[in-house]
Amino acid sequence: MTPPLPSVPPTTPTQAAPAQFPPPEGSLMQITALDDAETLGAPIPCRSFDPEVFFAETPADVEYAKSLCGTCPVKEACLAGALDRREPWGVWGGELFVQGVVVARKRPRGRPRKTEVMA
Repeated sequence: MTPPLPSVPPTTPTQAAPAQFPPPEGSLMQITALDDAETLGAPIPCRSFDPEVFFAETPADVEYAKSLCGTCPVKEACLAGALDRREPWGVWGGELFVQGVVVARKRPRGRPRKTEVMA
């Protein structure tokens, strides 16, 4: 008579532990850039100012938010991340996103004038 075999845990894909996938390289780079900037003491505007500024309604406020991004040390990484994520709204990396597309400027609410305004 043969001795019983020791029990071996199953290794089929359905019973094995789930695989851990690393985050996409782009997002890891952005997190590292943000952490590096913060450890060096560089001010990051979106963390220093009210977040509502970067989702403003008026064109003047949007331009103000874009100007805040001008000195940000992670501006390029922020813009690249927003493009990768297809951000639907807001100012990201110094650019305005409207319905997932970068636009040059925000139009004011209401109907445009029929005639040019004399300045």
